[in-house]
Amino acid sequence: MKLVRTEDAVGQVLCHDITRIVKGGVKDAAFRKGHLITEEDVPLLKDLGKFSIYIWENDETMMHENDAAEVLREISQGRLDEGNMHVTAVKEGKVELVSDIDGIFLVDVERLRALNMLGEMMIATIPTGTRVEKGQKLCGMRVIPLVIKKEKMEEARKAVGPGPLMKVLPFHPKKFGVVTTGNEVFTGRIVDTFTPTIVEKMEEYGCQMVAHEITDDANEHIEACIRRMIEKPEVEMIFCTGGMSVDPDDRTPLAIRNVGANIVTYGTPILPGAMFLMGYLPDGRPICGLPGCVMHARRTAFDLVLPRIMADIPVTREYLAGLGHGGFCLNCRECHFPACSFGKGI
Repeated sequence: MKLVRTEDAVGQVLCHDITRIVKGGVKDAAFRKGHLITEEDVPLLKDLGKFSIYIWENDETMMHENDAAEVLREISQGRLDEGNMHVTAVKEGKVELVSDIDGIFLVDVERLRALNMLGEMMIATIPTGTRVEKGQKLCGMRVIPLVIKKEKMEEARKAVGPGPLMKVLPFHPKKFGVVTTGNEVFTGRIVDTFTPTIVEKMEEYGCQMVAHEITDDANEHIEACIRRMIEKPEVEMIFCTGGMSVDPDDRTPLAIRNVGANIVTYGTPILPGAMFLMGYLPDGRPICGLPGCVMHARRTAFDLVLPRIMADIPVTREYLAGLGHGGFCLNCRECHFPACSFGKGI
């Protein structure tokens, strides 16, 4: 790459895009990389503030920004058919990855940080763990200079290590059962409004309720309901509502424990949702205890955990503990979840 006066660049090959920006939102490339500069181009180039131009000089030790962007794309995605993503056309040295499916976006944050620490290049992503839709942009990447040393890009490969940086995992619709607890519902004193809330949330993932039982607050009765659902092979996950606080009548956590579930956590650093219970049955099926906030709050701990359950990603105690950073919902007047800070601290 060589810098020359614009009028001396006639007949030379432009080695980078030149952007035109017009007030009101217009931003595009007035000239593309590879353009052969003509006499007629000189006035327009100067109108764009380009009184000097970089022209292409072949140098085997250097890599053009567009070629380097492809290296970053490969580091991020792997093969072009991997990760349930596709790449946009390179523009001014930048490419983006776009989701091909509805799913959960995952990025290896530590490896991403290692690459961005190198300098002269960057990859910016949406937060890991974000629930995404088909067609949603996931990240953008580029090198900073117009050309970069090839050895720098090899350094990037080594810093990141093997395997793609990011991927989108698909959701797997499941059939579920609900155990509704509470003397007030069991005796008909109040109408069950909790179960319809769960059904509505699960419909977002294409899930179907195939079993439902209502019981009083006796832990042995709750346990019996759960055991009957466990015996139904079509029930792929179980949700227990109510009875999740520390009041004397709240026996749901004990019943879940008594059926042999492995309790990942009872209590999370998330508001709303501090009394949320996450567990797995011996055969691996998820079982959750849902506190009352799931019924009345728009988004809670349940909404943060659900995408992982639906993508068959194990929900660990470590993951849930990390949600304390970003786990405070602001309860905005108009909810924009998941396009907000809730659950995005990791």
